[in-house]
Amino acid sequence: MNKEWSELNKTMQTQIKKKDTYKTGIDTLLCLRNQLMQTLVSFKEELSREDFNAIPFINADGYHSKTIAYSIWHIFRIEDIVVHSVINKDEQVFFAGNYKERINSPIITTGNELVKQQIADFSEQLNLEELYSYIFEVKESTEKMLESLSYEDLKRKIPEERKEYLKSLNVVNDDEEAVWLIDYWCNKDIRGLIQMPFSRHWIMHIEACLRIKNKNHS
Repeated sequence: MNKEWSELNKTMQTQIKKKDTYKTGIDTLLCLRNQLMQTLVSFKEELSREDFNAIPFINADGYHSKTIAYSIWHIFRIEDIVVHSVINKDEQVFFAGNYKERINSPIITTGNELVKQQIADFSEQLNLEELYSYIFEVKESTEKMLESLSYEDLKRKIPEERKEYLKSLNVVNDDEEAVWLIDYWCNKDIRGLIQMPFSRHWIMHIEACLRIKNKNHS
């Protein structure tokens, strides 16, 4: 694991546990997310379209068994769903911005249900320019929400009926590889959601993307 990202994540986790440091913790989180986003932006500048679709570890077990394009989609669909449908119960950036059409995506879900060649085929269909517009918009919208949280908000539990609401949106596939996400998110408090998906989830997938990138360029 990237040492600096790992340290920032650890520091942030400690800071948000205490009332007198939780604001600093949110700043640490934003700093971590900016560093991670710089890595994603560097992909756009340095990699070819083929690099985004490549799946060099197709039979591996783990986050690196995907493509870079898929990983970017997945990080930000999850974040958008969690911020707007799980926490705020308002409209996702994805729907408000008509991103399904813009990105040319065959799905509106997190993509957890896709495997192997399906992931590669999915990646090829995506409009990368629009995918990047989407991720910048989601990041900004999440950070507005994070900055508005009070310390008390961090202990807030997700209401039980939110699970049915999430199911009704069809943004999580009912395949067994995906459907567990609904319980996973709804059983956490806001502080738990900061770890997964707003920080650690990014780190794990972006580190996997770096493995994919290095394999393609080795």
